[in-house]
Amino acid sequence: MSGFENLSGKGVRALLDGMEVLAGSPRLMRERSVDLAAFDDAIQIHEANARTVIVIAHGGRALGAIAIADAVKPDAAAAISRLHASGIGTVMLTGDNTATANAVAAQIGIQRVRAEVLPGEKSAEVKRLRAKGARVAFVGDGINDAPALVEADLGIAMGTGTDIAIEAGGIVLVKGEPQKVVDALMLSRRTFSTIRQNLFWAFFYNIAAIPLAAFGLLNPMIAAGAMAISSLSVVGNSLRIGIGREKS
Repeated sequence: MSGFENLSGKGVRALLDGMEVLAGSPRLMRERSVDLAAFDDAIQIHEANARTVIVIAHGGRALGAIAIADAVKPDAAAAISRLHASGIGTVMLTGDNTATANAVAAQIGIQRVRAEVLPGEKSAEVKRLRAKGARVAFVGDGINDAPALVEADLGIAMGTGTDIAIEAGGIVLVKGEPQKVVDALMLSRRTFSTIRQNLFWAFFYNIAAIPLAAFGLLNPMIAAGAMAISSLSVVGNSLRIGIGREKS
C-alpha cells in the first residue's frame, strides 16, 4: 500500500495494487463516484439512529460499511437545559452527517445544528457568529477544534481531549463532563459580578470619605477604621463566591 492521504473531515485514501482504497463518509464516496446503492437503506437507518457510517471502497466499488456511535454523556441533556435556562443559546458544529447530528441534538435539546462541517469551517462559523455581535464560547476536545477554540471569545477545552485542543483552550476542564462547562460559565459570571460589586463599594467609601477629609470632619482613627471595614467588606463579599458554588 502506498500514497496514503488524510482527507480532512472526510476520510483517508491510499493505493493498493495500483487501485484507490477509500475509507470515509458516504459524502466522500459520492464525491469519488463510488456507487452506494446497495448500502443506501442501511446508511439511512444508522444515521437516523445517531450513528456515523464509515464506508470502505476499493477500485471504485463499495465493499462494506461500519456504523459507529458515540455514547451521549449522561449529564449532557441536563447541561444544555441549564444553559438555556440561563439565557445561553447552543449550536452544534460537527463533521458528522446531518441525520446523525440532528438525532443527537434532539436527544440532548440543542437548538441549532450545523452538520458536515469541515475543520476549517468550524472556525469560520465562530467568526461569523462573532461578526453578528454574539459572544461565543466554543467547547471542543479534538485536533479539528483547535482553530475554533482560538477564534472564540472563550475557548473551553476538555482535559480528556487532544493536547493541541488543550493548548488552544482558554479554560481547560480536567473532567470531560458537560456539566462542568456550565459550572465554569456560572462561576465566571458570579466572579465578574462580585468584582463589580467590590469596585462599587471601594469607590463609594473613597468618594464619601474624601469630602469629609477635605473639610476636616474625618478623624484619622475613623479613617483607618473605615479603610479596614472597606477591606473586610470586599473580602467577605468575595468569599460568597465559594459559598455559592458549594450550594450549587
